[in-house]
Amino acid sequence: MSRWRRHPAPALAGLLVLVLSALLLPPTSAAGTSPTRAAVPLTELTVVSEQVATGLRRPIALTGLPDGRMLIAEKNGTVRAYHPDTGLATQPVLDLTARIDTSGNERGLLGITPAPNFARTGMLYVAYTSLPAGALTLARLPIGAPERLQVLLTQEHAEYNNHNGGQVAFGRDGYLYWSLGDGGHTNDPYKAGQDLSTLLGKIVRIDVNRNCGAKPYCVPASNPFVQKRGARPEIWLYGLRNPWRFSVDPVDGSLWIGDVGQGLVEEINHIRPSQGGANLGWSCREGTPVFDPAQCRPGVVYTDPVFEYEHFMTESCSVTGGVVYRGSATPEARGTYIASDYCSTLAFAVRPKPTGGYETATIGRFPTQPTAIDADARGELYVLSDLPGWLSRVRFERVAGDGAANR
Repeated sequence: MSRWRRHPAPALAGLLVLVLSALLLPPTSAAGTSPTRAAVPLTELTVVSEQVATGLRRPIALTGLPDGRMLIAEKNGTVRAYHPDTGLATQPVLDLTARIDTSGNERGLLGITPAPNFARTGMLYVAYTSLPAGALTLARLPIGAPERLQVLLTQEHAEYNNHNGGQVAFGRDGYLYWSLGDGGHTNDPYKAGQDLSTLLGKIVRIDVNRNCGAKPYCVPASNPFVQKRGARPEIWLYGLRNPWRFSVDPVDGSLWIGDVGQGLVEEINHIRPSQGGANLGWSCREGTPVFDPAQCRPGVVYTDPVFEYEHFMTESCSVTGGVVYRGSATPEARGTYIASDYCSTLAFAVRPKPTGGYETATIGRFPTQPTAIDADARGELYVLSDLPGWLSRVRFERVAGDGAANR
């Protein structure tokens, strides 16, 4: 996960029905629940958090289910369920503690996401550091059936216990994306960020709906390095340090990535589906500044972050990547990406401009030690707080010109 303390963290008829429906119905949000309303400047928005559950043990990952529940992964390997009507369930819905290596502050159960057909199959995908030596592990299992867990892909990560990445998410393309850190410690010790022969420091993309040979997954033929000698074909993006939180925008399929910096800046990257194979720079660069000239190569094109911030100005330490808001409670905020920082708790808003570029603003604060920001089935946001063990509901308010909130 992130650096907690920085180390110097398918039938034609059906298709026709859908098309006709789309033509006849008025514009709706991604959640399909309200008419589109024009966005307001980010400076006119602020975030407000309401605590809805306590007693969690180092909650680290959050995902919404079609039935309205939120699943909360705790670092020790348990998964809890919360529903706004019934609260936090007393007993875990899943227990993987017998498989999880929790040695060191950043190891544990790190990511969880439901399969697109979860309502029918109950299948979950999880990422964790596995016993005995902390290997980064991607697996799947039916909810409540740990004995049926199937490991899909692993990457050795024994020497250092930090920079494990751990986010898992399905794209609009139906493929599964998984993030892995660069191997840990400081200064990219294995020079993994720019090395295409390892999965460290990468985001991978695989097809988990098919088997290929002995592998319980296939590599999509459109992956960028399938034909490159010496490169791992699973790689989708490279040049990352510790992208422990990324998300997929359900509207356009783009990836928003919070990548933890070393000591100078934290960065947020926005990668469209057409940008597979992008090099995000580490460890030639940390954000946009050059970090290690020896890792910079002539003629290499690096993709700049769309937002970065420095530590010393904000008391920040580790970016917590979030999600694009696609809910209906605040139509004016729809299409805005929301992220935070583990130390400063500042709420960062980033939104593409229609004319190009990005609008950014700081729009308040989240509760202490935010570790995950995600959306429920309706597109409304929740945030986890680490050591207090909290779950909070997030909403937006309009801010009037005099600084007062319009409720």
